[in-house]
Amino acid sequence: MKLGFIGLGRMGKAMVLRLLEQGVNVVVYNRTKEKVDEFFAETQNSGKLYKAYEIKTLIEQLEKPRIIWLMVPHGIPVDEMISKLLEAGVEKGDIIIDGGNSFYKDSIRHFESLKKSGIHFLDIGTSGGLEGARNGACMMVGGDEEVYKKVEPILKKSAVPDGVAYFGPSGAGHFVKMVHNGVEYGMLQSIGEGFDILYNSKYSFDLHKIAFNWTKGSVVRGWLMELLEKALKQDPKLDLLEGVAGGGETGGWTVEVGKELGVETPVIEESLKARKKSIDRPTFSGKVVAALRNQFGGHEVVKK
Repeated sequence: MKLGFIGLGRMGKAMVLRLLEQGVNVVVYNRTKEKVDEFFAETQNSGKLYKAYEIKTLIEQLEKPRIIWLMVPHGIPVDEMISKLLEAGVEKGDIIIDGGNSFYKDSIRHFESLKKSGIHFLDIGTSGGLEGARNGACMMVGGDEEVYKKVEPILKKSAVPDGVAYFGPSGAGHFVKMVHNGVEYGMLQSIGEGFDILYNSKYSFDLHKIAFNWTKGSVVRGWLMELLEKALKQDPKLDLLEGVAGGGETGGWTVEVGKELGVETPVIEESLKARKKSIDRPTFSGKVVAALRNQFGGHEVVKK
């Protein structure tokens, strides 16, 4: 079986490499032909990677029922790509997967629209950053359970052991991922504020030493602390960065949905406000958040 994969950004490329190593045949397509050629030239594979310069060519190389994974930015890019797939010949029984950070209501809309043509749609929240995409991600699945079962073997090859979970009907996967990202906002902001206090204290603290110490048995130990230790080892006072945190969309969704459900989200809401404020009022905590986002997701940072 061949999997169609659309989107060769940072996450997409890492996921395809993981799939190839797990023995999955993959046909790749990207909006720009150059990215396809570059990726194909860089990739060491045993004949399991195939290229497509057109959506129609990708579809023609896949056995029915086709499975096509989208790893493109949320919103209009997903809408446009689904429309192109329909125009190019995706048909009844085929499965389209949105593995990006789409808003769950958009995923429900795509599910209902495609269902009219007998085309299946799964929304899969993908977490773990670039390291997870390359070495095994955490995946949160929504959609028809019987469709999920059909693609489960491929998902398990992409994920860490026990890293794939089905959470319910259409939108459930992206809903869980949305909340995951909201929690992430609070965690990043808390770490940033703590190190901001350490940075501005009367003591000449070695921030890298503190981060390293906190990875060794402390209550706050974990992957984020390990990533911060790595970032501080490279740039001990984060002098190369402006204090602009970046991001903000998925956390905003979490706050809005919380309001819809009557759930208070003060930590996530304040974390979102802090990110927005950092654009005009850079802070050291913004540097920490930016550094962490760059470490796990390769997100762009504002440099001095």
